[in-house]
Amino acid sequence: MSKINITDVVLRDAHQSLIATRMRTEDMLPICDKLDRVGFWSLECWGGATFDACVRFLKEDPWERLRALRKALPNTRLQMLLRGQNLLGYRHYADDVVEAFVAKAAENGIDVFRVFDALNDLRNLETAIRAVKKAGKHAQGTICYTTSPVHTIETFVEQARALHQMGADSIAIKDMAGLLTPYATYDLVKAIKEAVVLPVFIHTHATAGLAAQCQLKAIEAGAEHIDTAISAFAWGTSHPATESQVAALKGTEWDTELDLELLNEISDYFREVRKKYHQFESEFTREDVSVQINQVPGGMMSNLANQLKEQNALGRIREVFDEIPRVRKDLGYPPLVTPTSQIVGTQAVLNVLTGERYKSITNEVKRYLQGGYGHPPADVNAALRTQAIGREQAIEGRPADQLAPEMERLRADIGELASSDEDVLTFAMFQDVGRQFLEQRAAGTLVPEPLLPVAEAGRPVDEGVATEFNIDVHGETYQVAITGVGGQASGKRHLYLTLDGMPEEVLFEPLNAYVDQGGSGGRRQASAPGHVTTSMPGNIVDVLVTEGDEVEAGQSILITEAMKMETEVQAPVGGRVLGVFVEKGDRVTPGEVLVEIES
Repeated sequence: MSKINITDVVLRDAHQSLIATRMRTEDMLPICDKLDRVGFWSLECWGGATFDACVRFLKEDPWERLRALRKALPNTRLQMLLRGQNLLGYRHYADDVVEAFVAKAAENGIDVFRVFDALNDLRNLETAIRAVKKAGKHAQGTICYTTSPVHTIETFVEQARALHQMGADSIAIKDMAGLLTPYATYDLVKAIKEAVVLPVFIHTHATAGLAAQCQLKAIEAGAEHIDTAISAFAWGTSHPATESQVAALKGTEWDTELDLELLNEISDYFREVRKKYHQFESEFTREDVSVQINQVPGGMMSNLANQLKEQNALGRIREVFDEIPRVRKDLGYPPLVTPTSQIVGTQAVLNVLTGERYKSITNEVKRYLQGGYGHPPADVNAALRTQAIGREQAIEGRPADQLAPEMERLRADIGELASSDEDVLTFAMFQDVGRQFLEQRAAGTLVPEPLLPVAEAGRPVDEGVATEFNIDVHGETYQVAITGVGGQASGKRHLYLTLDGMPEEVLFEPLNAYVDQGGSGGRRQASAPGHVTTSMPGNIVDVLVTEGDEVEAGQSILITEAMKMETEVQAPVGGRVLGVFVEKGDRVTPGEVLVEIES
């Protein structure tokens, strides 16, 4: 047995799991020289949710990030997580988009592609793995580990054999939720090593507190590679600490030969970096063995908590955790990994917040039940399927076979906003968000979401120095900049600020301050059967009716987006549309009249 090789995930999955994927490139580059000297087998630094977060929140070009990391890490393999036919988005893309994306990712610096499918439907990996091999890069076939009545060691071994035949250079066992237990890990790795002659990688989250033990048992069973995270971004819903595993294996036949002192210097750097992102920390990213019940993966946990906070519903997260296994069973026990984690998680949130299961069904759940993502591991709830798609026939073949080539159409749609094929692919991943990003870049108006300042004990706010942050009130976000603090009299202070760009002066009473704002766009509150509203705060994606239209009860009249998932808003009554009070792109909150129908 040779040394154990380590893939460190601090630049991707670790901060995705703990701070909602918010680490910026400017905080990665200064430490790259030391990371490059460690001798990692690879550094996972791209893919997963990083692409979305760059474009949506950080206003960074993800391709520029990749090129910068490639230049700063000349001696280290760069690795990405690729969702098979879903690439980095939340739907299947045509084969020509998959081929173009893989080719450009390889050209810009990716050496290792960890390719997976959320349903373990291996047909959805064929095009991506073929494209990786064509680019001359390392294709890592991935098995998403989960537990259910239909997931067994035998099924996972068959998948490993199929991936080997498909041309995979290695096999990754991806335990995104931390469901592996030590002896189950040993049995699974031993069975796979007996079935295929390929290196085995163990990727497991520390959510249940068992990950380090699982990796040691995997090594005993023959695994050659483990994924870890620098300790400053380790444990909880992240991964075992790199330093801990290096120390555990030191002096054994599996010695990693990595320098603990250098690793410690890197951790000291990231410990300071993490403080900058304290607003994205969550109590729900701590280790919690209940993951063995709800199966919420690390990356999903921090994002779900952050998204519920945006919906002003963080207090109901335990209800959502209870609902997730029920929705998962209804959908045929899919592994919870993007995009199925988003599909199941968002539907669970809707079920909880609307007060009625499946009162509102997301478009992604409908597409899933149509077979648009592939074959579910088990039979789905027949009644739910009928409710969602009626008598429509489900897709039986490979879903991407239903898709016509897209690249030329996408290139034409985005036009001169795209200055490269990479820009076209950014637009392809998230068309509305991608277009907005490219428009803002062209106009020079890219502004990342603000980071809240880290409070220093005993230090007063400096007068005349602006402190900027956002306040969420019932789903609405208000940009606030404090520009000065006056003297205190009678227990109150004058606070000078701007609210959404408008200067304000308020009398601030410590621990008892309120902001009073009206609804979005001054819309009325729903009070009649024909008043159409939404169940969750979100954005308008499309308006399907105009004033004067005749509609039927149950007809889709709006499409909203919340938590990256689209939902159709249906007419509560039939009749004539008296007014439409929203446009595409508007922010809306529950209770507002969006459309009025006269029955």
